[in-house]
Amino acid sequence: MKQCWLMGGFLILTGLLHGEDWPTFRGNALQNGVVKGSLPTEPALLWKYETKDSFDGAAAIVGDDVFIASAEGWVFCLALADGQLKWKYEASAGFKASPAVAKGVVIIGDGAGDIHAIDAKTGTRRWLVKTGGEIVSSANVLEDRVFIGSYDAIFYCLDIETGKVVWQVTTEGPINASPALVQDRTFVAGCDGQLRILAIQDGKQLAAFDELGQAGASVAVDDEAVFVGNMDRSFFAIDWKTAKRLWEFTPPRPMPFYSSPAVAEGIVVTGCRDRKIYALEAKTGKLLWQFQTRGRVDGSPVIVGQRVFCGSADGHLYALNLKTGQREWQAALGSAVAGSPAVARDRLVIGTTDGIVFCYGRAAK
Repeated sequence: MKQCWLMGGFLILTGLLHGEDWPTFRGNALQNGVVKGSLPTEPALLWKYETKDSFDGAAAIVGDDVFIASAEGWVFCLALADGQLKWKYEASAGFKASPAVAKGVVIIGDGAGDIHAIDAKTGTRRWLVKTGGEIVSSANVLEDRVFIGSYDAIFYCLDIETGKVVWQVTTEGPINASPALVQDRTFVAGCDGQLRILAIQDGKQLAAFDELGQAGASVAVDDEAVFVGNMDRSFFAIDWKTAKRLWEFTPPRPMPFYSSPAVAEGIVVTGCRDRKIYALEAKTGKLLWQFQTRGRVDGSPVIVGQRVFCGSADGHLYALNLKTGQREWQAALGSAVAGSPAVARDRLVIGTTDGIVFCYGRAAK
């Protein structure tokens, strides 16, 4: 059963997704990268869509549609069933962020600092908001509000119907992280070295953790903690109510974390530029297991049941046992994976740096 909080008029689901949709970068408001769906023991390649572009972000899956954005400035809408192109939308600059889909609108920011609202059915523009810097932060949506950060050092809350600024907060550096939402608050992180905890209602800063360092990844929320790594060599668990550090993990070979974590069943899983995928005990930060790949792991893992799915720059998509880290399946995708899987409706979708979108699932009998 899903649990929820009602605070200040805002309702935020804290339960797991049940496999129906994957509407945002990490799948839900908590950004915990978890889906309660299923994938076969050995997922079959159902289709692939080939472009001349490159994909750095994750797809969104809503209903029968897949939405994915390229580094060359295109947003593609593909049929989940067979990968056929439904429409494509062109921006003036490339995309590093992942799309968010809500109320029939696709929201995404580009490298020129424009925030696009695109009609999910037709691919036509609804509205556009210009910011003063590149956008790598993926949007999160709650009711009629869009939350997104920019390299202009401003965190924006926009009206989803019009793009009008509801409120905005100026930070001290470019914002990289995509905002998680829990109870009455959201989280902002980037290059100013702080994790800011803001009120969803008006943007008031409730607390801040000022020991984070520069962060290129986004936070995941679980119970009382948020989890996030930085660009130096540290991965943190932070109490999201008090902004106090709970624990810190440093990998054996200190390298940056650009991967956003997934967390379920008391286990936090994240990738690192040291070419490894780590699983840590959520309560203590104890290292549970590590899996060695042959390329850096900037993409973010997704937990599906008792398995972790994650791509690597070595060109492979891996499925690992959540409890042991043992490899249970892998697929060679032919080029580096910088983005993250999206999982919904018993299918997994992921893009590669050579412009191919892959869809895996259960083969037809």
